[in-house]
Amino acid sequence: MNFSPIPAYWRRLFVTAVLGIAACSTPPRHRPAPVQVTAGIPPWHGRALHRRPLIAIVANNQATELSDLLVPYGILSRDDAIELNALSMTGGAVATFTDMGAPGPLLRLPATTAAFDASHPEGADFVVVPAQASSPALLTWLQQQAAKGATLVSICNGGLIVAETGLFDGRAATAHWSTEEKRKARYPAIHWTRDRRYIADGPWISTTGVSAAIPASLALIEAMHGRAQAQRIADDLGVRDWSPRHDTHAYMPHLRGSAWPLAKVSYTNRWFHHPDTFAVRAESGVDEVSLALTLDAYASTGRSRTFVATGDAEPVTTRHGLVVLPDRPPLDPALAILTPAPAQPAGALDTALRGIMKRYGRSTAKGVALVFEYPQHEDP
Repeated sequence: MNFSPIPAYWRRLFVTAVLGIAACSTPPRHRPAPVQVTAGIPPWHGRALHRRPLIAIVANNQATELSDLLVPYGILSRDDAIELNALSMTGGAVATFTDMGAPGPLLRLPATTAAFDASHPEGADFVVVPAQASSPALLTWLQQQAAKGATLVSICNGGLIVAETGLFDGRAATAHWSTEEKRKARYPAIHWTRDRRYIADGPWISTTGVSAAIPASLALIEAMHGRAQAQRIADDLGVRDWSPRHDTHAYMPHLRGSAWPLAKVSYTNRWFHHPDTFAVRAESGVDEVSLALTLDAYASTGRSRTFVATGDAEPVTTRHGLVVLPDRPPLDPALAILTPAPAQPAGALDTALRGIMKRYGRSTAKGVALVFEYPQHEDP
């Protein structure tokens, strides 16, 4: 989710849910003409300067959405034929936030955008853009990468960041359903499209809600290295389907019984319940996808505060080389402990939703699934 507008926007969603009215504004005056988009992500054609695809994932140190960053990183890292770079805008730790805006753990990424530019002046093949705080430096860097030939891949409301560059007016894109009103009003020259988990239109690939980073990352691997490679990684993750099929209406608060679950997680759970505190255990080699989805799901209930903790309160290195700085002292046995699922990381969200339903009930679990736009669990 985009960092700055989260609290006000989820308040507006609550009002929309209670009243049962459409969360949309007056259509913008200038609508772009319909754009023909591909069925998936077209095959990648290598560049002469790169022996293998060069991908950068960029994060604003000030605030970057946790799952938007770690899920594509953890999936793309499984493809050894990719050169993957996780970049912060400046040195030091990256502050993360969860999908509902709560603080996430601090992360240290291996390099900065300046270091990447020095070692790869020709630019990346793909730049992955999570939802994050915007800045002039970030927008300028994205514009420079696009000018060098990079395809920008926005994750969830990272689409609003890419839209700010002004490079893709007239093209098709998507993002999280919750920002549809804002996107159409603020960026009317972009053809904002529903009912697709991801869309490829020229030099822009975009995804819908948080969980869409999983199929989009697999589709990107397929575009670069073929179906067999994507299938191997999908099997490792526990993913059965990575097609772009999606039904946006199923997640919107005024349709299909979504109003009450979304009202619970976005507002009423915070009113009437003292939040529980969970420590999410992070050990050396922790899987990035499992860690992010576990922490993010519980943080989205409106009933939980989640923290990352380690056995000795020291930083830990994830499976693919990122450093997580724990924000709790050594594990306290008095706290409820959540352990990210070690096998088939995509199942971490299933595991979290089952735990949430057991602890907080079906409506809260369904509300979290709706926030994540998780199609397999419209009715957990």
